[in-house]
Amino acid sequence: MPKGWALPHIVQRGEVKPALTWAYRALAVVFALAMGGIFLALQGFSPLNVYGTMLRGALGSPGMQKETLKLTIPLALTSLGVLLAFKMRFWNIGAEGQIAAGAIAASYFAYFQSHLPSGLLLSLMALAGFVAGGLWGLVPAWFKTRFGTNETLFTLMLNYIMFHFITYLREGPWRDPGGGFAATPRFPRQARLPELPFPFVGNLHIGWVVVLVMVVAIFIYLRFTKQGYEITVVGENERTARYAGMSVKRVILRTMFLSAGICGLAGMLQVAGPDRQLTDAVAGGRGFTAVSVVWLARLSPAGALVVSFLFAALQKGCSMMQTEYRIPASMSDILQGIILFCVLGAEFFLQYRVMSRRQVAA
Repeated sequence: MPKGWALPHIVQRGEVKPALTWAYRALAVVFALAMGGIFLALQGFSPLNVYGTMLRGALGSPGMQKETLKLTIPLALTSLGVLLAFKMRFWNIGAEGQIAAGAIAASYFAYFQSHLPSGLLLSLMALAGFVAGGLWGLVPAWFKTRFGTNETLFTLMLNYIMFHFITYLREGPWRDPGGGFAATPRFPRQARLPELPFPFVGNLHIGWVVVLVMVVAIFIYLRFTKQGYEITVVGENERTARYAGMSVKRVILRTMFLSAGICGLAGMLQVAGPDRQLTDAVAGGRGFTAVSVVWLARLSPAGALVVSFLFAALQKGCSMMQTEYRIPASMSDILQGIILFCVLGAEFFLQYRVMSRRQVAA
C-alpha cells in the first residue's frame, strides 16, 4: 500500500432521519434503473421499451395482476416465517427445505385421505404443513442450543435433504402410474384451495386471506406479547435475556418452530393452490429470496408484505420481458441482480458509512 494511504473504516450510523432514509432508497431505485438501462442498451434494446414491457407484464391487466399476486402469496408467507427467526438473530437459511417439508406433509393427506370432506381435508393439510415445517426447523435449533452449531450452514444443508426426498417420492412411491414421465398425480378437487374475490382482480385462491391474517398476527405477537418481547431480548443480547430469567433455549426452540412452521404452511398453500401437485420446484427459490425481502423490510411484517409484492412484480415483469424480446433467462437474471444489488446497497449505506482514519479519530 502506498505511503500515507490507509484503509477506510466502516462505522455504524446512529439514528437516520426518515427523510434521508427515503431519499437514499429513491436514489437507489433511480440508480438501479439507470444501470439496468445501460446494460440493456449495450445489448441493443431500448431501456424505456423494456421497462414498459416489464411494468405491463406485472400489472398491465387484471390477469397479469392476478399472476403477480399468486407469486406474492408464498413469498410473503415465507418472509414472515424467516422474519421471526431473524428477529431473534437466528439465521434461518433453510426456508426452502421447510417449505418442501410442509408441502410433502400436506400432499400425503391430499393423496391418501382424499375421501374426507374438503373443509376438513384442507384444514388437516394446513396443520400437517405447519407441523412438518416446524419440526424440520427444530432440528437445527436443537443442535444450536445443545452443541452450539452454526445455524446458517446447518439450515442450508437441510434444504438438499428435502429436495432429494421429493425427487424420491416423485420417482418412487408417489409416482403417477398413468403418467408418461416421473411425476406425482394431480390433487383431487377437494384438496385444492377455494377461491375468493380479490378487489379489482377477480377470484384468487384463499391464500391471500391467510397472508393478511398472518401479517396482523405476527405484528401483534412481536409487539404486544411476552413471547414476542423475549424474541427481541434474545436477539439483542442472550446474556441480558438469561439475567432477566428467560430460558434462551426454550425461546430459540419455540421461535424456530413457529418460523419454520409458517414456511411449511407456505408450502401447503403452494401445492394446494397454483401447483395442485407435489413437485421438486415447490419452493422455487423463495426461501432464499425471503432473506433479501426481510432485510429490505427492516424486520417489519407489513414491510415484508409490500417488498414481497415488489419482488413478485419484478419477477413477473422480467418473465414478460424475456418472452416478448426473446431475451435469454440468464440476461433476465442479470438485470434482476443489478436492480436488487443497488437496492440492497442503499440499505447498507443507511446502516453504515465509510470514513477515513482521521474522521474516526476525530
